[in-house]
Amino acid sequence: MNNYPFEFDPKESYIQQASDWIADVFYEKLPEAGFEVRDEQIYMAFQLERAYADKKTIFAEAGVGTGKTLVYLLYALSYARYTRKPAIIACADESLIEQLLKPEGDIAKLSRHLGLTIDARMAKSQDQYLCLNKLDDARAEFDGDAELYDDIFRKLPSFVYKPVTLQSFSPYGNRKEYPELSDPQWGKVGWDVFQDCLVCDRRHRCGQTLSRDDYRKAADLIICSHDFYMEHIWTYEARKREGQLPLLPAHSSVVFDEGHLLETAAQKALTYKLNHHVFESIITRLLQDDIRESLAYAIENALAQSEHLFSLIEQNSRTVLASDRKQIIWKAELLQEVNRFQDMMSEIEEELVFESGLFTIDEYQLKIVEEHIEMLQFALSLFKRQEQPISWVTKDKEGISLVIMPKWVKEVLKEQVFGLNMPIVFSSATLSVDGSFAYMMQSLGIEAPLSFTVPSPYDYAQQMEVFIQADNTELDPESKVKQTLRRLGEAKGGSLILFPSIEQLELFKISVQKDEHGSADYSFLYEGSAEISHLIAQFQQQTDSILCAVTLWEGLDIPGASLSQVIIWDLPFPPHDPVFDAKREDALNPFDEVDMPYMLLRLRQGIGRLIRSREDSGSIVIFGAQLNDRNVREQINNVMPNDVTLHTF
Repeated sequence: MNNYPFEFDPKESYIQQASDWIADVFYEKLPEAGFEVRDEQIYMAFQLERAYADKKTIFAEAGVGTGKTLVYLLYALSYARYTRKPAIIACADESLIEQLLKPEGDIAKLSRHLGLTIDARMAKSQDQYLCLNKLDDARAEFDGDAELYDDIFRKLPSFVYKPVTLQSFSPYGNRKEYPELSDPQWGKVGWDVFQDCLVCDRRHRCGQTLSRDDYRKAADLIICSHDFYMEHIWTYEARKREGQLPLLPAHSSVVFDEGHLLETAAQKALTYKLNHHVFESIITRLLQDDIRESLAYAIENALAQSEHLFSLIEQNSRTVLASDRKQIIWKAELLQEVNRFQDMMSEIEEELVFESGLFTIDEYQLKIVEEHIEMLQFALSLFKRQEQPISWVTKDKEGISLVIMPKWVKEVLKEQVFGLNMPIVFSSATLSVDGSFAYMMQSLGIEAPLSFTVPSPYDYAQQMEVFIQADNTELDPESKVKQTLRRLGEAKGGSLILFPSIEQLELFKISVQKDEHGSADYSFLYEGSAEISHLIAQFQQQTDSILCAVTLWEGLDIPGASLSQVIIWDLPFPPHDPVFDAKREDALNPFDEVDMPYMLLRLRQGIGRLIRSREDSGSIVIFGAQLNDRNVREQINNVMPNDVTLHTF
């Protein structure tokens, strides 16, 4: 059987032969199947040939409607078969993964029309899977959701709780299987970072583990999220040291779909998260063994200091508007307590050296404790360096967490991602600002990438109108809601409202639910109220509904009457949280080098949700006090597609 999708001549360049085959696909095979030949698609295909031939990183900026997904899939697929290693397609979020793999998606289309059997498998993040231990805890709680969790338990596959041999891969426990659960409800049963899977006696029957074993066997494509890929990079060495397999197998190339969002995923993954409850749960394992009294006292002292330190951190942190990151006010007293905590952990490390020689502590438990202390020591020692790390505080059900991100994230990416000598494709409609890719290059530490820009084939001037707020003062929330509801009435639903933060979405939701504005006439769908792909499907089916979202500025693809209006609730400038403030500190002109490029890229993505086909039409409505700034308005006008002009209201 020929492994390649074409007749391969080993005497000729494989990449050239692949490029010729891909040209045939776009010029002949797909048109014969009823697809439109697009010049933009052909141009992109020839540009990607350079990246795969030279194993380079390429910025592939292709407008909406160019068919860029088909292009990168064909190159990734053919190169995977040539190298005998799967390609990784990393999407911005879980909903984009679902869109790529759905029965009528692009992979299915290529398979059907080209007569190919494509082995594409999904690798979802850990937090997208059910945790059996948390499910038991949730069922034991006496609240209104207990019956809901009991129903989940009853529908689990029989092998989960029976000692039978698995005959084949049986997927279960994916977040998508429980679409009616709200995000808080899922949070009670879904995996989180505080679960210690290595010592879980159910891990070999866990849906997450079974899915991981399955996707590793993919021959052609593995589809995952940016977050998951960056977690793979960050944990690669540690997992090898612990005798575990990396999260992803060796691969031939990587495509970052919606690649402008990779920096956010990198920041999320390349961090250290310190939490008193986690430290307590790990360190107290040692107290269960027959240990020496001096070690027991050292552990108790460290626990007391940890609790005191995190209490101080909470007292010295403040909320940042439009961000879930709280800023820490570092004082001499706080740094002094950090040093004291480190000294106590050093004492435990010394005690463990003596204890290990007595063989009284389980070797595996000892290893977990030692690695956790090592991580804590390294993370906290970053504050003693001349270039202090970026740090912030988050709060969740486990209490206060201190998050520490080294400033050398770009160096990690350069060494472990962009220095791997393989083709890497950044695909998005928005990678450049004012024709330059400098913002992306600077953010990710990429040097001398290949790049190209292909405009959208759509006639935006005829298909889309853009309205911006004309008032000289910022609208109060009450007036903003009234204006929004008036716009919704004119459009008769079919609208997407994009919010820069979850706080603004929640305030809008509260105002609407008060029903002071006649909002009962509308069907609102709110992100977080159910699984995201379920909400998107509802929105698409109910043409008079309104979808309110924070994370759907990119990737949402709904052509037709279901989406005829996009409302930008506020210009998506980055918040003044520790991460963006650190970037501002490194810039000569923070507003022009950090704030404006970020906002313009995100705004262009939001606007791009409206026109998804040649038949689509509709309007964009943009609110924002910054629109009163002439410079801001001019730059927004400059990024409008195909000569679209701004109208005021």
